[in-house]
Amino acid sequence: MLARLTFMELKLTMREFVVPLFVLVLPVALLLGFGFQPGSRKANADLGGQTGAAYIAAIGAGIALAIIGLSVLPATLAGYREKGVLRRLATTPVRPVYLLAAQLVLYAAGALFTVAVLVVAGDVLFGTPVPKDFPAFVGALLLGMAAMFAIGLLVAAVAPTGKAGQAIGMVLFFPSLFLGGVYIPRETMPSVLRSIGDYSPLGATLKTMRDAWMGTEPRAAQMAIMAAYAATAGLAATRLFRWE
Repeated sequence: MLARLTFMELKLTMREFVVPLFVLVLPVALLLGFGFQPGSRKANADLGGQTGAAYIAAIGAGIALAIIGLSVLPATLAGYREKGVLRRLATTPVRPVYLLAAQLVLYAAGALFTVAVLVVAGDVLFGTPVPKDFPAFVGALLLGMAAMFAIGLLVAAVAPTGKAGQAIGMVLFFPSLFLGGVYIPRETMPSVLRSIGDYSPLGATLKTMRDAWMGTEPRAAQMAIMAAYAATAGLAATRLFRWE
């Protein structure tokens, strides 16, 4: 049942080509655009010793998580509720929770695929090594995904319509990118903004992923922050989510 629903949701998502375009093509386009610039393969002190190509690859992974968690997920689920899809499912053997699980499986697979493409493309095209501490990198990615998706579920839980879900998500999306170091590298931020960013869900995710990529031991504090966001937002979404 779950596999069938996931496949159906995949077909619906592929019809809306804009979603795959932003989730996959935008991060990869950023990597290609910045990776081919002169000096992108050299370690940069302003990037904490990371090369420009590796930095953009990590940033692209964070952007993919933010797009799915803060834009696509809340807009889709709130839209399903608004259109009565969840209410109609409640009258069939297919419980609404299966649709929710199918969405999470589909988006998690999309995020993992995008990150894999970024890692491989960075290695093949720009000589960017794969994350040195690979287990820590995967752990940071999964925790970051859980945190961003849980926040998206919380937005979907309180948004009355699909457009409202997308609007609330966008209000969170752009500040998250800023605090995460997407617009300005965290190394060049004022110390106050850097500290605030490190305690934001996307900021903690990107910092931990970058540390693991360079082989620096990830801080347990950032891991705990991501887990706390995932647990708190997930619990709140569970209690507030309305199927109708």
